[in-house]
Amino acid sequence: MKKILGSEALIKSLLEEGVDTIFGYPGGAIMPIYDSLYSYQDKINHILTRHEQGAIHAAQGYSRVSGKVGVCFATSGPGATNLITGIADAQIDSTPLVCITGQVPSQLLGTDAFQESDVIGISMPVTKWNYQITSSDEIGEIISKAFYIARSGRPGPVLIDITKDAQFSEVDFNYKKCERIRSYHPYPIINDKKIKEASKLINKAKKPLILVGQGVLLSNAENELNRLGYGGGFYDRYIEKIEKVKKVIKIGLAFSYQKIKKIPTNKFDRKLDFIITEKEILQ
Repeated sequence: MKKILGSEALIKSLLEEGVDTIFGYPGGAIMPIYDSLYSYQDKINHILTRHEQGAIHAAQGYSRVSGKVGVCFATSGPGATNLITGIADAQIDSTPLVCITGQVPSQLLGTDAFQESDVIGISMPVTKWNYQITSSDEIGEIISKAFYIARSGRPGPVLIDITKDAQFSEVDFNYKKCERIRSYHPYPIINDKKIKEASKLINKAKKPLILVGQGVLLSNAENELNRLGYGGGFYDRYIEKIEKVKKVIKIGLAFSYQKIKKIPTNKFDRKLDFIITEKEILQ
């Protein structure tokens, strides 16, 4: 098997995960990856932003629109720290991202070298997972885990920091997609007893309220929501009240309130997440 540079192994790993668009801003510590990316420009479209924060927010938007994992590149030090706001936002909004940052050579870690920052420590509270690659042998396995963690369960951001010597060293590339991590359980065990208890409470409620968030979209559970709403009579129960008032509020995500001027009269054409009057909120 022909050996390739760690930087090229990383690009090949991204291709294995179906990545065709990357947002980023280059710098010294990640330049070997950019050099390798040049040879794959016919397969991966790199969008150069004017700031790392722009790159990660663009990756967020791309992920939300396409349904794919967003990918962005940044260099070490200030380049990496400029991603933090976007990473925190992606975690709160459950947006799957894989952020790849360059880092100083492994022998310089912890020496306050030029543009060295502890991005692993900084990003730990706002990522689903982060990892620092110091050997090219780790690249395939870690990138595979990164994408699996980012998109499984409740989606979120993952940050991979790769030292410059790991990018330069050679490796026998062999990629295998991650399907399971022993210590990671993204899908909870369903407790039938608790579901039955919740259903009893819902059925007994006099003024049931459905608050719909993005989790329904992420889980592809729109049909189940409609069955609950229409089948359970939630929508029909409120339509008469709602059509008599002039001012209503749409509740889509938590803490998201938007005034609606026109209310659809045909319940089968209704495309709103949920509508409820201000009076009912106060009650």
